[in-house]
Amino acid sequence: MFLKFQAMSETLATQPHLQRLGRLFSETVLIKIDGDEFYLTFDKGALVDVTQGPSRKTPWRFSYCVDRAALDEFWAPIPKAGFHDIFGLVKIGRAQIDGDILMLVKNLRFFKEFLALGRRGVAQ
Repeated sequence: MFLKFQAMSETLATQPHLQRLGRLFSETVLIKIDGDEFYLTFDKGALVDVTQGPSRKTPWRFSYCVDRAALDEFWAPIPKAGFHDIFGLVKIGRAQIDGDILMLVKNLRFFKEFLALGRRGVAQ
């Protein structure tokens, strides 16, 4: 999974519209996948660091917790209904969002489009 996030970071660097959307986003986000923790640190819309946890010392602004099977379905080229959106996964009980929800909502389009980069056939 670590390599998947690294590859998504490289793809993000080639997407000018996403860089524009994320230009005000400089935060650390915790992604939990079946208990595995990944801290994604963004600086002005660029993913500058991916650190595998767990870590009680790494501060994060909001977290997105999801099970691996649901995330794999989310990353399918054409996801099934309910698996197409991060809030869809929350609604069907396969994901949970914690922390500063306002920060997520302020940068919602950027974060959703960043996570959707996993649909581009990047190896896991």
